Amino acid sequence: MEVRSERGPAVQDGVEGLGKISDVLAKQAGLSSDAAAQADPAAPPWPLSERPGFLARRLHQIHVSLFAERCAAFRITPLQYSLLSLLAEIGDADQTTLAHAVALDRTTTTGALKRLAARGYIRRATSDADRRARQCALTDEGRALHAAMEQAARAAHEATVSALSPAERETLVRLMKKVAAVHAQRLGAADLLG
Repeated sequence: MEVRSERGPAVQDGVEGLGKISDVLAKQAGLSSDAAAQADPAAPPWPLSERPGFLARRLHQIHVSLFAERCAAFRITPLQYSLLSLLAEIGDADQTTLAHAVALDRTTTTGALKRLAARGYIRRATSDADRRARQCALTDEGRALHAAMEQAARAAHEATVSALSPAERETLVRLMKKVAAVHAQRLGAADLLG
């Protein structure tokens, strides 16, 4: 069956245009057309269970579930806890710095900060240096909440990697930090991973 397109030549059952599509996709992925062409079509598919991105997402799902179980009484999300932890660690900071440090967009981070402020855990004030910026700091209630959550949050992190030996945990964290640090600059995220 021949299909005519307003944008290009006729295509037999949509097959002839696939070469160009794969070239575009390869280019978007940062591969040369030659690299895309070298892929062996007879090779077995890459198992999902062996893909780092899939495993990272799955590990994140597991951790969020464990965090929710261990920290349910506090009604704080992992992102909110990260912001509380960051403010406890570095002190006052503006919202843009906090968004950068937790590697999220400003809108998402600002929403989480507003919810923490509404519950009295942080103070958001207009910056003296830049009237457009909001400076954030823990309140006494926020410091108390962070301290109260520390054991439960730590238990969630430990449960996430409980199948590993202490040496394996250290190796996993070291390798995760290495991968995150390599991509932090490309993604514009702060390198707080040491």
